[in-house]
Amino acid sequence: MKLIHLSDLHLGKRVNEFNMLEDQAYILRQILEIIDREGPEGVIIAGDVYDKSVPSAEAVQLFDDFLYWLSKRKLQVFVISGNHDSPERVAFGARLVEGSGVHLAPVYDGKVTPVTLEDEFGPVDIYMLPFLKPAHVRRFFPEAEIETYTDAIRAAVEQMAPDPARRNVLVTHQFITGAARSESEEISVGGSDNVDASVFDGFDYVALGHIHGPQNIGSPRIRYCGTPLKYSFSEAGHEKSVTVLTLQSKGELELRTVPLTPLRDLRELRGTYMELTARENYIDTNLEDYVHITLTDEEDIPDVIGKLRVIYPNLMKLDYDNLRTRAKTDLTGVRDVERKSPLELFEAFYEMQNGQPVTEEQRTYLTDLIERIWEGSE
Repeated sequence: MKLIHLSDLHLGKRVNEFNMLEDQAYILRQILEIIDREGPEGVIIAGDVYDKSVPSAEAVQLFDDFLYWLSKRKLQVFVISGNHDSPERVAFGARLVEGSGVHLAPVYDGKVTPVTLEDEFGPVDIYMLPFLKPAHVRRFFPEAEIETYTDAIRAAVEQMAPDPARRNVLVTHQFITGAARSESEEISVGGSDNVDASVFDGFDYVALGHIHGPQNIGSPRIRYCGTPLKYSFSEAGHEKSVTVLTLQSKGELELRTVPLTPLRDLRELRGTYMELTARENYIDTNLEDYVHITLTDEEDIPDVIGKLRVIYPNLMKLDYDNLRTRAKTDLTGVRDVERKSPLELFEAFYEMQNGQPVTEEQRTYLTDLIERIWEGSE
């Protein structure tokens, strides 16, 4: 049984105010090409279909197109809602589309009924568990002590009671203890959303969503496939891919990844203004990529964003790294205001802002300027 594991499409997402829909449509077409080459029996989408609980019309249309083309390929498709989704909206029309092979996880009601697929090795039971908080689960198990996320997921899994003699796959969207996060994910205070991986012991494969970096948790059996696109510069070093899993006989699992190439990459550039605008330093790069530029010039460059966007039109983020920005001057440097001269106050303020004292030339100019201002006010 070959399945393709996807998650965290975040359709409709904006990154640093840039609309990603064109990039998302491009990567979904690439995923369809991979599906055609791989010939899987099913496709898993493990939550965060959309970036918002009330997605834009364009995002809904894009997902509708993707599901349509998946159904035309006679695939079994398994979709759950994530923490960014509205479970009611993702589940809409589930009974109508199930006949086309698209299985949309219903809003959690205390039980999960598997979808069973068959191959030459026998049945594969696929359980779809959308993103849950303890409050979602507690009301269905009033006798159970459910305080933590681990308690909640354990109660939900125990109700499923997967048959240990059969091959079992769980599709869910949670943060599993030990997973490495990225900046573009929502983080709970103190790691309160952690789920212990031991609750998944009854499954041959756990197709996870929520974490944007592809990674296994403890073993290949529990895996985040990651996002198909980079959604923050903390992901600049990620290699995005789709995960292809093959379940053979009970206990035999084969995993591999197929890389994805975006329409525009996310890259981080660093250097002086002159270095980054020198033709020999950018001639061989894709200038349409989304970039975060860190300038190391000590002085601010006038209208620098406008100038850089002539070369890097998709400049998303700009900052400086120099003596001024690294300085952490104590604000006590500007004390005793009533006892200090205007020049002393300005010198203290300048050093606090720039991380270095005024030069002798600047002091001479300031002294002359202050004297002329005071003379004019008398």
